[in-house]
Amino acid sequence: MTTAKRDTYTPETLLSVAVQVFNERGYDGTSMEHLSKAAGISKSSIYHHVAGKEELLRRAVSRALDGLFGILEEPGATRGRAVERVEYVTRRTVEVLVGELPYVTLLLRVRGNTRTERWALERRREFDHQVADLLGAAAAEGDLRADVDIRLATRLLFGMVNSLVEWYRPHSGTGTDQLADAVVHMAFDGLRTAPHPPNS
Repeated sequence: MTTAKRDTYTPETLLSVAVQVFNERGYDGTSMEHLSKAAGISKSSIYHHVAGKEELLRRAVSRALDGLFGILEEPGATRGRAVERVEYVTRRTVEVLVGELPYVTLLLRVRGNTRTERWALERRREFDHQVADLLGAAAAEGDLRADVDIRLATRLLFGMVNSLVEWYRPHSGTGTDQLADAVVHMAFDGLRTAPHPPNS
């Protein structure tokens, strides 16, 4: 049975197991022995695929970061008024978070204790800054309320989106579209300037 399991093991399935263990035990609290037991393969078999657990961490957080930065290159994030672009980015961020939930959860829990974690934190900040810039542009274009501090709005927006990893479960009965709609409406119905009535 063990041989059959090893024959069908792939780097992708190993990564999936590693992310699950990292999220359960914490990265610092996970040893190669833990990963070996969870995967059902020997430590030497793991080393056949990767140099060690930090390489698994980098692959995992890279997957989450690639998903997030990919959003910023999509047409909805690059065309139109800034407020429409930031709403699009917010919606797609929720979708990526749900679609890559274990990987984004791990990304949001890194603490900066290793070179890979510090790299991931820096990339996260870069993504946050780009979204903050969009919010600032939307305010400059007059589409967001002038009395709302953009830095505060950015923190509240990311606080709401990032909190999803702590409570959202894919089989909770709430669909991805429904979840994304709720986040966008709750955030931007309060941030947008009131539409002008017709013929005013």
